[in-house]
Amino acid sequence: MPEVRAPLNPKIDLWHFLAFYLRFLREREGLSLTQCGKIIGVARSTVSNIEAGRQRPQEDQLVKLDERYGTGTLLQVMLWYARNAHDPDWGRQLIRYEERADAIRLYHGKSIPRPFQTEEYMRALAVAGNPEDTDNAVARRLARQRALLEREKPPFLCIILDEGVLGSCVGGREVMMAQLTHLREMMGLPHVIIRFLQPSAGAHEGFDGPFQIISLEGRDVAYSGAQYGGRLIEDPGEVRGLWATFDRIGAKALPEDASRALVEQYLEQYT
Repeated sequence: MPEVRAPLNPKIDLWHFLAFYLRFLREREGLSLTQCGKIIGVARSTVSNIEAGRQRPQEDQLVKLDERYGTGTLLQVMLWYARNAHDPDWGRQLIRYEERADAIRLYHGKSIPRPFQTEEYMRALAVAGNPEDTDNAVARRLARQRALLEREKPPFLCIILDEGVLGSCVGGREVMMAQLTHLREMMGLPHVIIRFLQPSAGAHEGFDGPFQIISLEGRDVAYSGAQYGGRLIEDPGEVRGLWATFDRIGAKALPEDASRALVEQYLEQYT
């Protein structure tokens, strides 16, 4: 019996509309999921995931489908608009990307990034941000941390931080001592690189805010942080620009050994 799936609601956002329309076009042409997959060079399951909104199509795939369906460049233009529009589901999509990532490169200037936070450090930040929902916020962040770090094959993590995160006494001296001890241990893992920017590095592009580059199988996406939210970036040109930014910031950062020694210096201050 053929699989019967309810279509997505195309009114939610442009990604849902694109997925909805791709399924409409395929069914109008009388193509099976397998036949459509052969056109764009992917498995049946990938087509199913794209049409269900679980996976996002790529430009080279839509070039082939525009040609097959006789839609000019319509599908490619729809992809462009979806990538550049505000995505109300960006948070959940970002988590899905992180959970599938082969590598994550992150610049974060003001606090220890969530993958490396202890529970008490995390709680202190949650209390400062929204004290009425602390328990739920911490539970969500811990679950996200576990999903990222406790995979059978965790991603390669390359992190650049401002030295100021070591001196900001989040949660008090005991919390910071435990946090920096944990950070030092993480720095010893083979798939983790953590480096620091000292104040003497002067101005750099990280002053514009935190961001991360997520390397997936076959492509990269990125996330740019902001005070009241953020933006998921899927346009390849923008992602390449962030790669260049990350490299320029990294050129000013301390090497690994000096970064580890810097953490040791701050640990002595908290003991």
